[in-house]
Amino acid sequence: MRRTLTTSLLALGTVAGSLVVASPASAHGYISSPPSRQANCASGAAKNCGNVQYEPQSVEGTKGLASCDGGLSQFSALNDDSRGWPVTNVGTSTTFTWVLTARHKTSTWQYFVGGKKVAEFNDNGAQPAATVRHQVNLSGYSGKIKMLAVWNIADTPMAFYNCVDLNVGGTGGTTPANPAPANPAPANPAPAKPQPEKPVQPPAATPSAGTSKPAAGNGNTGSGAATDWKSWTAYKTGDKVTFNGVTYECRQGHTTLPGWEPPLVLALWLPVK
Repeated sequence: MRRTLTTSLLALGTVAGSLVVASPASAHGYISSPPSRQANCASGAAKNCGNVQYEPQSVEGTKGLASCDGGLSQFSALNDDSRGWPVTNVGTSTTFTWVLTARHKTSTWQYFVGGKKVAEFNDNGAQPAATVRHQVNLSGYSGKIKMLAVWNIADTPMAFYNCVDLNVGGTGGTTPANPAPANPAPANPAPAKPQPEKPVQPPAATPSAGTSKPAAGNGNTGSGAATDWKSWTAYKTGDKVTFNGVTYECRQGHTTLPGWEPPLVLALWLPVK
């Protein structure tokens, strides 16, 4: 009897341990629009960024910091203002879009320019949606600025950090902040073989009225041919889809949600040329 009980407890411990390992501990969220520095790294618009190109959603540090890298040395390239980050032209009222691959209960969302807080949104501990949008008034600024956006988690001492390079009152498309050298050296060289995160499963969501969620496996069949991206569809790593004329490759297996279109969730989809 004792041997049987010991064997059962060991088996239970093995299962529990596997559940812990499988949890998406490093999958969280980042600003996709206007593209944050880590979003530009993930899309390839900014080069030689180091590990953050594989996990733009993981810039997490203790609350109260004022750095783009969240105090993490592996993401220190995000702090280098001389790298020629792409700059997005925006108006005096700008919508910031976060995509969340783990929907942590939230205290506040804060936006800073030059150390001054320009906006704050209080969620009072609620769990956010898979995409979150904030309208921020930038009428007190003009020209090029660096916005620090902070997502403060309600039930931990941690926060997520994003820096977004903007040209307030600018017109046209995206322009570089500073001319980049022909072969810029990385501020924080990546390991010889950086690996992307383990696949994560997005949080469950309830389909809207009249919409049914298809069974797993309704995504790309693995034949290599790209199919049109669809919400409420299961995709696996390596699947290819097209969205607005651009082809993307799935970099993390997941089931899609409305608002998780490929250009908004670069942690899940990699543009391919």
